[in-house]
Amino acid sequence: MKNIVTLFLILSSSIGFSQDADEILNRVISKINLVKDYSVDVNIKADIPLIKILPVKASIYFKQKDKFKVVSKGIAILPKQGFTDVNSFLMKKNSYMAVDGGVKTIDNVKTNLITVIPTNENSEFVLAKLWVDTKNDLILKSQITTRSSGTVSVDYSYGSEAEYGLPNQLVFDIDVKKFKLPKSVAADLNKTEKEKAKKNKNKDQKGTITIKLTNYKINKGIKDEFFKDKN
Repeated sequence: MKNIVTLFLILSSSIGFSQDADEILNRVISKINLVKDYSVDVNIKADIPLIKILPVKASIYFKQKDKFKVVSKGIAILPKQGFTDVNSFLMKKNSYMAVDGGVKTIDNVKTNLITVIPTNENSEFVLAKLWVDTKNDLILKSQITTRSSGTVSVDYSYGSEAEYGLPNQLVFDIDVKKFKLPKSVAADLNKTEKEKAKKNKNKDQKGTITIKLTNYKINKGIKDEFFKDKN
């Protein structure tokens, strides 16, 4: 009898955490759903070991649910984990379970850590951790592990478009050895850099990508055909 009571308490506790997590994510998703489409100007600065690349200006276009396009004259290293990928995944409510990990403080802001676990073992997403400012229903930090790009951590900052859940800056921390870089960037390593890479092949190589977003145009209407055009 004692074991049954203990099991009941554990299950009740787990269900409570899950319900809290679902409620938090539902509020975040509701804010995301306010945006039917947007365009925004971005400045991308990549600080990646062994690779020399200048800051790049680009424009991003998005339309619900998962249409996404980048227009740039340069090489834009743009991790999608902080843009459409996470949002699209969260909207598929039947494809994951969410667990509330309790209150965590980030830069003096209280957040709830939500761990998102895919229910499909073949999912591209392996695990997602989201630190959510529950007062404003905003994701302040995420840590996304995928099969193709390893683990990517993202810090979010918000400005005038916070009411739509749209950030004005994203800072990505990536594992260079696992992250998929554009082929033209990966091939642009000189012999000296390659020798350094060989010497440090067993060491973690971390990189940072900072993206600043300005001049949002939200819900102005973007035709589907636009996303089929070549950049």
